[in-house]
Amino acid sequence: MRETTVRRLMDLELKDPILIEGLPGVGHVGKLVAEHLIEELEAELMIEVYSPHLPPQVIVLDDGTVKQVRNEIYVHRGENRDLLLLVGDYQSATNEGHYELAGAFLDLCEEFGVKRIYTLGGYGTGQFVDKPQVLGAANSHDLVEEMKSYGVVFQENEPGGGIVGVSGLLVGLSRLRDIDAVCLMGTTSGYLVDPKSAQEVLRVLSKALEIEVDMQALEERAREMERIVGKLREMEKAQMPFETSGEEDLRYIG
Repeated sequence: MRETTVRRLMDLELKDPILIEGLPGVGHVGKLVAEHLIEELEAELMIEVYSPHLPPQVIVLDDGTVKQVRNEIYVHRGENRDLLLLVGDYQSATNEGHYELAGAFLDLCEEFGVKRIYTLGGYGTGQFVDKPQVLGAANSHDLVEEMKSYGVVFQENEPGGGIVGVSGLLVGLSRLRDIDAVCLMGTTSGYLVDPKSAQEVLRVLSKALEIEVDMQALEERAREMERIVGKLREMEKAQMPFETSGEEDLRYIG
């Protein structure tokens, strides 16, 4: 394989579609949200995207067969508009690949008439977060104001290092194609898969999309992760018996 390849599994005429991107990233926040939506909305696999810029490997499945790593786009046919959900095993392993794949996704957006993109991710704080917030970045002032009405927080110069990967590129490059785009980032430690942060992002996204989604599966995963975090905090305190600070900064992990 020499270049990114788009494999179409079905041809559909879509109604006022919106793209939601949830590829792996910090805390797997975006991935958790997008995969939860696929399951709850019973979305169908529409497109597979293969690329030499993804890691050179296959994934071994439970039945012993293998799956080539890829990105996928699922479709949910709604009453008034359709949702396209972009998920995958990995993001690009190269800078060039990030641009190539983002370009391929935006080509599809133009083909299907997508006028708005939501990219989803996590914002790493370096500390365990008890009450996650949803930070935002958008490609227009009007979209910033709209997202504020859903509880999204916009902080000056945050994220300080910008938004790396496809979540940032889709927001930036979409403006060149006259597509509205916003990145929703749930605050998270960045060290563990964070379903609690994913819940907050999903709450905001559900408001923006005007849909209702059962969150029970995410809630159960969040409770289990809280138990794990509690044990990690106990271990941290045991290792630092003379530490008097009230907060555990675990930025040294990993």
